[in-house]
Amino acid sequence: MPRFFVRRGQIEAGTVTLLGDDAHHISRSLRMAAGERITVCDMQKTEYECELTDFLPDRVLARVLTERQSDTEPPFHAHVFQALPKGEKLDSVIQKAVECGASELTVFESERCIVRVKEAADAKKTERRQRIALEAAKQSGRGIIPTVHPAVRFPEAISQAANADLALFCYEGDGTLPLSSVLHDYVKGNPDKTDLSISIVIGSEGGFSLNEAEQARRAGLIPVGLGKRILRTETAASFVLACLVYQLEL
Repeated sequence: MPRFFVRRGQIEAGTVTLLGDDAHHISRSLRMAAGERITVCDMQKTEYECELTDFLPDRVLARVLTERQSDTEPPFHAHVFQALPKGEKLDSVIQKAVECGASELTVFESERCIVRVKEAADAKKTERRQRIALEAAKQSGRGIIPTVHPAVRFPEAISQAANADLALFCYEGDGTLPLSSVLHDYVKGNPDKTDLSISIVIGSEGGFSLNEAEQARRAGLIPVGLGKRILRTETAASFVLACLVYQLEL
């Protein structure tokens, strides 16, 4: 069933108003008709099964049939901090991170990034990245649209990541703890913790410098290893999220 996200104000008196690209997609791309059904999410974890009723020049109306809380959101709030990779790898990172349960994504520039933040173009790039997150949220049945934030520099990324209940700094150098043991020990020490906030910091193709690793440690992030194999930067975030889902949700 096609899935659409709307604001709460678009749901009134049992009727959903779909506007803009959503209305065009329903009427022109999908060629749907009155009587067909869609799923609508209000971006606050509530889903509505709806029946299309009216096709107007600038909008499509649908009647709410049932309402329920979304059961597709993970029991944790994961914020992925991804160092800027080369080429189109970031598109894949965003898409797969959303599918695996990330709620927020922030890209950042680190010492070994080949790609650099260009502030003049960042707003347009962030808008495009947000569209990728939207499409991934629709495809994977998410109850929210994960937020893609504007790019920042490494110190700001570390500062933000440190605010989480559990801040993971994924690092292939010395002095790391196995991700499995960190998750096991945290869950064991916080058995009643709900809505856990988790930061996941991933480096670029060249990883992190020793100086950056030390900055992360001083900020309170936990350096963790991701097993015996070296993962590509575009693989690491979804790998960690999959481990979180296994440990905290399945």
